[in-house]
Amino acid sequence: MTAYPGALLAQTLTSTGQLIDPLWHRALLSVNRAEFIPDTVWVTARDHPGYFRPVTREDPDHARWAHQDYALAVQVDDGTPVGGPNGEPGWGRLRTSSISQPSLVVDMLQALDAQEGHRVLEIGTGTGYNAALLCQVLGEGSVVSVEVDEALAETAVKNLAQAGYHPTVVTADATGATEGVGEGLFDRVLSTVAARGEVPLPWVEQTHQYGIIVTPFEVGNTPGVLLKLRVHGDGTASGHFIGDAPFMTLRSQRPDTRRVRELVDEDAPGVTDGLIGLNPRVVAHRHQGWQLVLGHLVPDLRYAVYEASEHHPEWTGEATVYVATPDGSWALGEYTPADGMYETRQVGPRALWAEITAAWDEWVTHGSPGRDLLGVTVDEEGTHLWAGNPVAELGSVRRGRRRRRLFGSS
Repeated sequence: MTAYPGALLAQTLTSTGQLIDPLWHRALLSVNRAEFIPDTVWVTARDHPGYFRPVTREDPDHARWAHQDYALAVQVDDGTPVGGPNGEPGWGRLRTSSISQPSLVVDMLQALDAQEGHRVLEIGTGTGYNAALLCQVLGEGSVVSVEVDEALAETAVKNLAQAGYHPTVVTADATGATEGVGEGLFDRVLSTVAARGEVPLPWVEQTHQYGIIVTPFEVGNTPGVLLKLRVHGDGTASGHFIGDAPFMTLRSQRPDTRRVRELVDEDAPGVTDGLIGLNPRVVAHRHQGWQLVLGHLVPDLRYAVYEASEHHPEWTGEATVYVATPDGSWALGEYTPADGMYETRQVGPRALWAEITAAWDEWVTHGSPGRDLLGVTVDEEGTHLWAGNPVAELGSVRRGRRRRRLFGSS
């Protein structure tokens, strides 16, 4: 029997080239992930999309998954499972906490560039596995972890103590000022939950100058991306996207879960007809850079594309594109392959096709940048997306916002 409880998992990640830092390699070898997995986890119910079924420790898969590169949901529906489609007890609809996929854990820890003597603030303790890795490398006195869910925080403290670690674990909403997390600033901030649309300013305010923040970031309809920020002397932070990072979002930033068909009321009063020059299909364009820009500049947008019926060959290539936001705004665009203007209908407080067109023009004006050229600045005015460098902020002129320099006054 191996003397290293994390040997199987570490071998998987080193052999695939994902784990290359000996510091974190030693941590993965030393920490037993299985000790942080509860008796019940939840997995996707293949026969019932949108539901998650419980898997208990009695199932052989439960033990096998602990040492494989899988994320496992450890809580659904904020701790009170709503039940399955046919009343099955214990089934859930929304994953609300998970023990993250180890390869993503490693990507984030290596991006953190943490060194001996650094104090680290972790956002999202979960069941404690990531905090244990941080303790193993930096020492428990250098790790503070914040968890919004009281029951999860209690579980994490118990799991960590049983594994021999005693970091500071605080129950709080980390999107606000996190009093009680310890004296002084942090050298590193690591979030294990995605910031949606806005990176909380308190994370920047609690980080030393030149410190690093690593967090999943999410906008629009695309899975999360990994964002690495460096904090500057003027109280701002900026950085680039460095990889994929599909994570659950901060609870205070959870998006409305309604689908487009639930947001569209075709009988709503005030529906107006019109024409647009932009191809309505662009909302579904899979270019990751475009989707980040669209999600940032047209927040809360949902879309659905309905292709023309195959039973009408004369409609070949045509489609109806619906867009909607939770505030009651919705619109449709009728796409045909022929050049020209596209018929629209829309209603609500937001002129969605105008917003989408402006976002497209902004993206094209900046050279249609991909994800690797996009970055984020966080300051007292919010979270801002830019292309190439922080001066080239997308949407700043249209929103009437004065550009700010990273260093000194403008």
